[in-house]
Amino acid sequence: MSRQIVFHGEYFIDFYKKLDLGVKSKFKYVFELIEQIDMVPKKFLAPLTGYEGLFEIRIEYQSNIYRVFCCFDKGKLIVLFNGFQKKTQKTPKKEIEKAMKLKDEYFQQKD
Repeated sequence: MSRQIVFHGEYFIDFYKKLDLGVKSKFKYVFELIEQIDMVPKKFLAPLTGYEGLFEIRIEYQSNIYRVFCCFDKGKLIVLFNGFQKKTQKTPKKEIEKAMKLKDEYFQQKD
């Protein structure tokens, strides 16, 4: 099975451009895993509890934690939204709200 990763808007790209090379290569590795593996370990991709259809891609690099919100479209397509570096245990509510807004926007534009 293979999945395809696509971007909704420039949100993720803008975030990604600011990252250093090591972090970018870790992102690349995790994206390849997601594209190629049926059952992606929760360590790398997990649903966000309480937010219908929203998932987070999890990246850890040199004790820094990064998250990218995404959703599935027809099971084979993963749509990336916003990304950020996590500074605390809790995921910032404003980042989740932004991702939900982008998810709604994506499906509205698609129809």
